Amino acid sequence: MKNAAALSGEPVTSSVTSATAPADLSTRDRVTQLLLEWGATTAAQLGSALGLSPAAIRRHLDAMLADGDVVAREQTVRGSRGRGRPAKVFVLTDAARVRCGTHHYDNMATAALRWIARTGGAEAVAAFAAEQVAALEARCRAAVEDADDDAPLARAEALAEALTAEGYAANASTIASGGQLCQHHCPVAHVAAEFPQLCEAETAVISRLVGTHVQRLATIAHGDGVCTTHIPAQSGSTVTTVRTDR
Repeated sequence: MKNAAALSGEPVTSSVTSATAPADLSTRDRVTQLLLEWGATTAAQLGSALGLSPAAIRRHLDAMLADGDVVAREQTVRGSRGRGRPAKVFVLTDAARVRCGTHHYDNMATAALRWIARTGGAEAVAAFAAEQVAALEARCRAAVEDADDDAPLARAEALAEALTAEGYAANASTIASGGQLCQHHCPVAHVAAEFPQLCEAETAVISRLVGTHVQRLATIAHGDGVCTTHIPAQSGSTVTTVRTDR
């Protein structure tokens, strides 16, 4: 939800710092999107497009300047120039553009999956998801097989280490009802929020690799802080807790 105070254009009296309040983030995201689309843009143009007063848009731009997200420069004027100094324009820094890249890829992936769903149905989306995790499964399988242990919880520990190497920040631990595999990062969370087939395909991979039925208890894509997979206890099995997310 967009911040009502920011959209109203009312100036804020507090001084600008690099520690921007969370309520400002939606407006800053919109400023970033416009700068991505338009390139070099004046404060007046941004304020007009967003319905913000000159004071309000300046507040956001000053914060973005302080954080290194934008730089200001004189506007290039072609032909004869009138009196006065050229208007100042703002452009995104290279660092800000890199951070925006993930969202653009997410948007493209979501659009692609929507097209697959329209043309091929839910089964086509599921098949696509399974194919996408196939390479991850192959890489992790080698690590799990190197563990040389048939116990599901021991294999989960090896899988957690492999997933951490893939960027999932995972750890495996023992609980009263068996064990659990936790992933503290999900590279496709934004897309999986609309297409749970991605989570289902990943859960199937975990089940095959640990060698037993597992159950997803929580996912980042659905708003939980961690993707948590329960691994039922096996009779007579013991396993030690290994933290692999540090």
